[in-house]
Amino acid sequence: MSSPSDRLYLPSHEWHLISGDVVTVGISQFAVDELTDVTFVELPAVGKKVTAGKAFGEIESVKATSELYCGISGEVVEVNQAVKDDPSLVNRDCYGKGWLIKLKAPAADVSGLLQGATYDAQASH
Repeated sequence: MSSPSDRLYLPSHEWHLISGDVVTVGISQFAVDELTDVTFVELPAVGKKVTAGKAFGEIESVKATSELYCGISGEVVEVNQAVKDDPSLVNRDCYGKGWLIKLKAPAADVSGLLQGATYDAQASH
């Protein structure tokens, strides 16, 4: 399995797609495969500040509940309501329609994030 190379990743399996000063965050296919059927997603409200390395929400599946982490600090500018309404969207399209939040992060520090190939090598072990 090869993760998209247009994103950066946390070892905890969240991806970050940076477009200007907006960062879209979701979970990787590896995380989806580990969780299996996602049943609930708890996400922060628009306007909430997210701190790099701190949990910003939770994702629940039939197997487990996991905290969601962000590798970049910023302010939540959009929450994926479609995923809140239908959490299984994460299972079906984790890199597309199954994104979780969008942050405004004008000076995104990406030093703690991994390139796709590096993430894949770590995730597979």
